[in-house]
Amino acid sequence: MLFAQHCSGCHGKDLKGSEKGPPLLHKIYESSHHGDAAFQLAVAKGVRAHHWQFGDMPPVEKVSPDDVAHITAHVREQQRSVGIR
Repeated sequence: MLFAQHCSGCHGKDLKGSEKGPPLLHKIYESSHHGDAAFQLAVAKGVRAHHWQFGDMPPVEKVSPDDVAHITAHVREQQRSVGIR
């Protein structure tokens, strides 16, 4: 699975975060606050730390926009399963 391969090392295999990165099963990442385009930008360009104290997220190389779309769909599905809309 793409999320496990590229994202779980920091965001946790259960999307609940780790000592390296924030949880994606959090209201901050609901689609009305961080839309799907934010995931595309984060992977392509990286993100400066602004909600959490994990430091900046570097760009993730070798992950295509299509891969990010699939990863985002997985994240959204998991968010909906815990009541995050």
